[in-house]
Parts: sequence; structure tokens; C-alpha cells
Amino acid sequence: MRILGIDTGLADTGYGIIDAEDNLCRIVEAGVISTSADDDIATRLYKIHEALMGIIDEFAVDRIVVEDLYAEYPHPRTAIMMGHARGVIILSAAQCAIKVESYAASMVKKSLTGNGRASKDQVRQMVVSILKLTEPPTPDHVSDALGLAICHARPNRRRREMVGSDSGSRGLPPAVAKAIAKARGENE
Repeated sequence: MRILGIDTGLADTGYGIIDAEDNLCRIVEAGVISTSADDDIATRLYKIHEALMGIIDEFAVDRIVVEDLYAEYPHPRTAIMMGHARGVIILSAAQCAIKVESYAASMVKKSLTGNGRASKDQVRQMVVSILKLTEPPTPDHVSDALGLAICHARPNRRRREMVGSDSGSRGLPPAVAKAIAKARGENE
């Protein structure tokens, strides 16, 4: 399975793609989609969407994994901006008929380190170890994205599906698959 982990942000969205098979993970690609604070929000969201669509097309991912949003952010405006970017990511996945999965940050930390309150450095070191990297991925957005992908690949994880089920067009509910086909001008 090819898994795309995405660390959502408006200024910098980290992404990491891994291939997972038989509980082994191999890195395929990783990087950051950056937008300029000088651009308006619509332009920034469009840039994230376009870059993500290119990544999905180039690497033929099977699943997309994002971090859960939680309600008690110390900076509510940041949470709202992240929500906008996350919505674009979920829309991009739906346009490509790819299921999106979501995990709490504590679940990712526990899956990788065994401790739901692990530090970013501990998570980064486990990403290095699991993927057999020679050095830690930078910036943190990339490491976090790879951590999300690895969490999904691990068999002892608990998950909450956000989009779709195991039936239908590539895991999407029939109504969503039909709407996508109609938007693309495909015959019903």
C-alpha cells in the first residue's frame, strides 16, 4: 500500500509518501508545499490543492492520512487556518477517489514510540529508525507527515475513517463516487 501522510499547515504543508508491505515501510518521497503569507487565503489554498493533486497523480497513492483537529488550540486563528487547508486536502482526496484516514497526535506518538506524550524529537528519531534513514527529515512538517503515514501502516493502530468505507468506487460511498463521476463528465 502506498500511503501519503500530510502535516497540514497554511504556510507549510509537509508530506511524506511511504510504501508499506508486511509491516515494513520504505520512503518514496517527502517534502513541503509552501505558500506565501503575501498571497490571499484563496490563492494559498489553491496552491496547496494544485501541488497536492500533482503529488497524488505522480505517485499514485492508495491512502491519505491527516492529523485530527482538536478543539482546544491556544491560538484559535491558527486552528481555523489549518481547518481551511485540511478541507482542501480532503477535497483533493475525494476528487481522486482516495480514502482519507485521521489520527490524533497522541495516537501517532504512541504508535511510533509507545508513549502518547512523546516529544517531537522522539517521534523524529523513530521515523529515522523505522525508515532506515541516515539523518532526520527536515523540517518538522516532513517528519510529522512521515510519522502519520507510518502510524497508518502499523498493525496495532486504531483508526477512524473520515471518508468512505471499504465498498464502492475505491472506498468511497456510492453517492460521493457518483458526484465525482458527474463532475468529471463521466457517464453514469
